[in-house]
This record gives sequence, C-alpha cells and structure tokens, in this order.
Amino acid sequence: MRGNSLRLRLGLAAAALIGLALLLAGFGLTIIFDRVLEARTADELDRAAKLLVGRVGLAPDGAPTLSREPPDPRFATPYGGLYWQIEAPDRKLLRSRSLWDKQLDLPDDRGGDAATVSDATGPDGGRLIALSRSIEIGGAGGMATRLRVAVAEDRRDLAASRATFLSLLVPSLAALFGTLTLAMAVFVHRALAPFRALRADLAAIHAGTRERLPEAFPDEVRPLVSDLNRLLDAQERALVRARAGAADMAHGLKTPLAVLDAVRRGLSAAEPVLAEEIAEQTRAMNGQVERALARARLTERTNLQKRVCAVSPVAERLIATMQRLPEGGSLSWDVAIPADLTYPGDEGELMEVLGNLLDNARKWAHRRVRVTGTGDGPRGCLSVSDDGPGMSQTALAGLGRGVRWDESRPGTGFGLAIARDVAGAAGARMEFGVGPGGGLEVQVLWNAD
Repeated sequence: MRGNSLRLRLGLAAAALIGLALLLAGFGLTIIFDRVLEARTADELDRAAKLLVGRVGLAPDGAPTLSREPPDPRFATPYGGLYWQIEAPDRKLLRSRSLWDKQLDLPDDRGGDAATVSDATGPDGGRLIALSRSIEIGGAGGMATRLRVAVAEDRRDLAASRATFLSLLVPSLAALFGTLTLAMAVFVHRALAPFRALRADLAAIHAGTRERLPEAFPDEVRPLVSDLNRLLDAQERALVRARAGAADMAHGLKTPLAVLDAVRRGLSAAEPVLAEEIAEQTRAMNGQVERALARARLTERTNLQKRVCAVSPVAERLIATMQRLPEGGSLSWDVAIPADLTYPGDEGELMEVLGNLLDNARKWAHRRVRVTGTGDGPRGCLSVSDDGPGMSQTALAGLGRGVRWDESRPGTGFGLAIARDVAGAAGARMEFGVGPGGGLEVQVLWNAD
C-alpha cells in the first residue's frame, strides 16, 4: 500500500486516535481504581476500628484493654501488614502483636468523633494507610477518658492489588485496540467502496466498454460523478466540433485544388515549368488535405476513453486489399502476427496506420513485404519491412513528415506522416530503420498502461 493512499492515512489516523483514546482511558481507569481501592480500604479499616471501639475498656490504672482481639491473623503476625493501636492519655498504648515493639506514627489528633484517614510509617519502614478515630469511654469515678483508636494497612498490599488490576487492564485494552482497529479498517474499507466502484467504472470508460458513469452513488460522491460526466460530454462535443471543422476545411479545399489542377493541365503545353511548379504545390496541398481528413476520421473519444482492437484481422483485410492493387499481387506477403496482439485504438485508426505503412512498402518492395507483431501484456510492437532500396542512415535520421525522398513513385509523401499522427493519437510511436531484407523497416510500438 502506497504512502499517499487514502485508506492507509485514514487507517493510521484512526489507529492513532483509538490508541490515544484507550491510553487516556487506561490512565483514567487506573486513577478510578486507585481511588476506589483506597476508599474501600478506608471503609474496611473503619469497620475494624469500630470493632475495636466495641471491645475496648480501661484497666484500673487507666490503661486501655481489649476484651477480645480482632480475628484477622495479620494482626497477630509480626509485620503482618495490618496493624491496630489504642492510645490513652499519658502515652499509655495498647497495640497489635503485628507492630511488635513499634508504634504507629500518627498525625496529631484534631479532636471530634469523625474518622481521619492519613499516611503513616509502618514498623518495617513501609508506607501505611491509617484510619484513626477518637472516642470517650467512662472510667473509674465516672470520669470520661479520651482514647484514640487507629487501624492501618500496608500500602504494598494495595500496590499488589493495583498490579493485578493493571495485569488484567493492559491486555484487555490491547485486545480492545486490536478489535477497534480491525473494525475501523472494515469501516474505512466499506466507506471507500464507492470510490472503488468509481475507479472500476472509470476503467470501463477507459477500456471503451462504458461511455458514461452511472449515477448510483452516495450523495457525497454524486457531485463528482456528475462533474465527470459533464466533462465527458463537453470533451465529446468539443471533439465533434473540431472533427467537423477539420472535415469542412479539407473538403472545402478540394474544389480549389481541382481548379488548380485543371489550370496546370491547360498550361502544361505552353508553360511546362510553371505547370510543374503548380503540380508540385498542388501535391503538397493535397497531402495537407489528406492529413486533415485522416485526423477528422479518428474515432471521437475523450482522454478517459480508450479502445483496443485485434491486429491480426485488420492486417489480413488490408493485405488482401493491397494484393489487388498494382504491384501488390506480384509480391510475397509474409505475415506473423499473434492472434492475441491488440492495438490501443479502434479498427479505423489501426487501418489508417497500417494501411499507409503497407501501401508504402508495396510501392518500394521488389519481391517481399514482411509484417510481424509481438506483444507482452499491454506492450506491443508491429513491424512492416520490405526488400526495396531502403534508406541510408543519414536519410533515416533526417526523415521528416511529408518529405519525399524519391520522386519516382506516385504519392504526396504524407503517408508516413499521417500514420505517425494517428499512431501518436493512440499513444504509440514510430521508429524507422533498416529491415532484414535491406529495405525500410517501420516499427509501431506502444505501451497501453
């Protein structure tokens, strides 16, 4: 897929946006999970603190006591990750076995009955999330004693839960990214389907099997289709007008040329030099008229429309015609053209090109004319050669349109020029050289891509 492909650019943009959205979603979900985890941990710590509050009492000396310790085994395991501590006035402490000989380093009590969540340092130096609650409990003599009950949990346990969450979240987001990217690729593929259909219809116009684009396209594409059809109509009208103008001009010159030829014949006895000069100019003008008519006979088509035709049938018909012309019946015509060789134009254009080449070879050949063709997919070559006198390399290099290099044969000298013009209109080119028989060889080469 090429770098300037619309599908590639849309796919990459969609994948980038999906990836960015999932990355932001991953960050957001992680933050939400952390807050929910802390809130849930704080809620569990608060329940443990309330359990302690329900079991706390005071000894005769004012020290706090518990009727029964919480059942969680982590409270009884040194550095078990879950800790509790009850603090009475005069620094009297009651703490869980998990604290060992340490105590929780809590912020100052702000008073009030509301629970306070804060960070603390654990007995092994780790970070803890701690919840503390202040209560008042009646003691000896009816005096109320204020106690501070704190429960804390090691944040490493929270980090382990977070790591478990991330180990599930990352693959899930990656799978979601792949699914959404694939879905977006399918969406882009379907969204570009009208353009693929438009390309196929344009290829049909290019091949000559369709003349106009259908209107059955989505609303977003239909204006483009309508503009292309209008362009095809405008170009066709312009070509028709140009063709008609060229034909009118060519036919309009026929009468003056006929008059000039009659004048030449009348002067041939009295003014032979002037008559010959008029004849020469008349031949040149006739050649220009033939070229104009040849161009006018070209198939009407736009730049989007191209046609192809089989070469072998056209060559057979033309050779049959050449054999009925003077000198054509006495020549040997060697033809070797593959049946699948096609020319990038219609039969009329191919007949214009090949007919001029065969007629030129018929006039100059001694005994043999050779016509060959080769093709490889859209590429092709059609060669016409004779065993006539041929041309020197200097003459070949200076071969021009309408320039006659020998006056001993009839014609205007525009046959090869007309063939070259018509071939060029089809995207082909002509090359001149020396053929196998020593005469002139003309090759018509094309690449229909």
